[in-house]
Amino acid sequence: MSPEEKLKQLGIELPETPTPLGSYVPAVRTGTLLFLSGILPSVGGKLVRHGIVGRDISIDEAKKEARTAAINALSVLRSNIGSLDTVKRCIKITGYVASAPDFTDQPKVLNAASDLIFEIFGEAGRHTRVAVGVNVLPLNSPVEIDFIFEV
Repeated sequence: MSPEEKLKQLGIELPETPTPLGSYVPAVRTGTLLFLSGILPSVGGKLVRHGIVGRDISIDEAKKEARTAAINALSVLRSNIGSLDTVKRCIKITGYVASAPDFTDQPKVLNAASDLIFEIFGEAGRHTRVAVGVNVLPLNSPVEIDFIFEV
């Protein structure tokens, strides 16, 4: 099943491409690689949740936010290449989790994004990853994720 067919099967409708919050572009292509800027878990241009994971936001809520950020990334990806079916592989995901000082489950939060990418792309969705805990993220977002795809 193609990635575009998989999206339909899962009932995922990609949102409009998020607007950059600063002086940068959402994606840059060099050769066969497409680098996506950090993606926030916005819905309709707004964050659903704000705050620090492990203090203001539960791990389950943070996982939902990571999945939403991945869906937004797929929107940026499609807007730059026309169809997800032309993706050869997801190379790397770097995820940032706004974390309470004693919160150490950043990898569990990012699994929601990783699992979605694998579900959409199959083996081509297996990627390397970094999960980092940080003090605060733009707009008080609980997560921010950037991606590298081969197209």
